[in-house]
Amino acid sequence: MNKTDLINGMAENAGITKAAAKKALDSLLVDIEGSLQKGNRVSLVGFGSWSVSRRAARDGRNPQTGKTIKIKAKNVVKFKAGSDLSNAVN
Repeated sequence: MNKTDLINGMAENAGITKAAAKKALDSLLVDIEGSLQKGNRVSLVGFGSWSVSRRAARDGRNPQTGKTIKIKAKNVVKFKAGSDLSNAVN
């Protein structure tokens, strides 16, 4: 499923226009992104939660040459599925 499929599904399920569904989805994504940028956790009970974690700098290896390289530290987004979502896919 891509963003267009999601918008179409939202419009159909909620009985709204595709334009309204796109606006709602874009708003949701902006709010989630903004919250994560501030270092906050976003939790949708039953669905799951997003959080930001710090990945430390480390040594890696170039698979083509075998040469050791330095990989910089960075923030990564993690998602943990909620119990309802986990039960729905199992």
